[in-house]
Amino acid sequence: MIRRLIRSYVLLVAVAIGLFTIPVAFTLTAQLRDDTELSVSREATTMALLLGNGDDASCRALEQMARAYRDETPGEVQVTATATCAAELPRPERDAHLTEVLEHGRPTTDWGSSFIWGPHLVVTVPAHERSADGNKDGGGGDDGGKEEGAVVGAVRVAYSTSGLTDRLWTIWGFRAALAVIVLGAAAGLGAIAARRLTRPLRQLNDMASKFSDGDLTARSPVTGPQETQTLARTLNQGAERLDTLIGAQRIFVADASHQLRTPLTALRLSLDNIADGVDDELVKEDVEQATAEVVRMSRLVSGLLVLARAEAKATAAEPLSLRDVIEERFAVWRPAADERGVTVALTGSADDRLLVSATPGHLDQVLDNVLSNALEVSPDGGTITVRVEREGDEVELSVLDGGPGMPDTEKARAFDRFWRGRGLTGRAGSGLGLAVVRQLVTDDGGTVALRDAPGGGLCVVISLRAAAQRSGG
Repeated sequence: MIRRLIRSYVLLVAVAIGLFTIPVAFTLTAQLRDDTELSVSREATTMALLLGNGDDASCRALEQMARAYRDETPGEVQVTATATCAAELPRPERDAHLTEVLEHGRPTTDWGSSFIWGPHLVVTVPAHERSADGNKDGGGGDDGGKEEGAVVGAVRVAYSTSGLTDRLWTIWGFRAALAVIVLGAAAGLGAIAARRLTRPLRQLNDMASKFSDGDLTARSPVTGPQETQTLARTLNQGAERLDTLIGAQRIFVADASHQLRTPLTALRLSLDNIADGVDDELVKEDVEQATAEVVRMSRLVSGLLVLARAEAKATAAEPLSLRDVIEERFAVWRPAADERGVTVALTGSADDRLLVSATPGHLDQVLDNVLSNALEVSPDGGTITVRVEREGDEVELSVLDGGPGMPDTEKARAFDRFWRGRGLTGRAGSGLGLAVVRQLVTDDGGTVALRDAPGGGLCVVISLRAAAQRSGG
């Protein structure tokens, strides 16, 4: 928007400069042309009068004036006449203009080009025979007792226009340079004005960006024109109410999850006691099914509590050793894997110096959920591979299992809350595991995706932001 405002402002100034400067330049050019033509015609007319007199004094004056004109100006005088006094001056070549002057007695002007002018301005003026008896052929007049008669010759002045061209470039060049300076100043002032005008909109955009990142405390300053002030107030009020509603929802989820954990734990203990005191296999089977549902509900409650805490964003990300976190989670899950003969292996470039930016506790929860799912779907005797690769400013953590994999239609829904898949073991999940993973990873500025593992199975790819590595020792 700033660029559009600057372009519009500069275009407006350019139109104004064009409307005022170009006509003035054309007027000055026309005036320069008219003044030059008038001056040359006046000199040519004076010399034509001297040529028409025909006496010795006039001839000497004509020759002197022609030589002086040639020396003092960029023009050259040429004379054609029957009079002997023209013998010392150069004669012009016969052309249509000279014929027009000699036959009809009318002066001609030739600029040499239809566009502004050519290399020379050529003015040809007829010389009339002067008589002192007061009579003339075809007209009358009074000029010191002498009157014009027949055309006895012509005076031609070829005036070089190089000086006019230089002055023309000065006229247009000065105005062009001035226009460039004015447009540059207009662009600078336009940029300042545009930034001032769009500052309230940028502030609103910053607020919207923070909102999209999950920061519901972002507010926009109420500045600028009345319209943007009204919009800022409306958005701030909406954000305040939304923050209040979501905060209340988080508190409710957290409280409900916390309060449900105690009775669920007590219910599970009661079911375990019942199972220990009953010999009937049918009753034991029913109690085990009930216990499994209680366990699933406990997982669901724990997942809701984790989501509520993650959405609250109470802590900030910090550099963590990825290898330390992985080995710690391996120590927790390896006994369960060993019971089924499942191998858990770490590959790639996860050394002690590799650090990732993550919130303390988030990465532990992410690995617990992903490893739990991988262990559930892996067949007995299978392998779970955790691979770490550094790619620029990101660290890619991949967890590959040997299970049946997942169709593309299910991959698209796997991160939805309360969507449940069923693994090879037949145990149903809570439907929050991958939803929790995505929430925690995105909160730390990372991404998570599901892909097909080579040779079958599912690959969970988690991209985390890399932190500055530790120096080797």
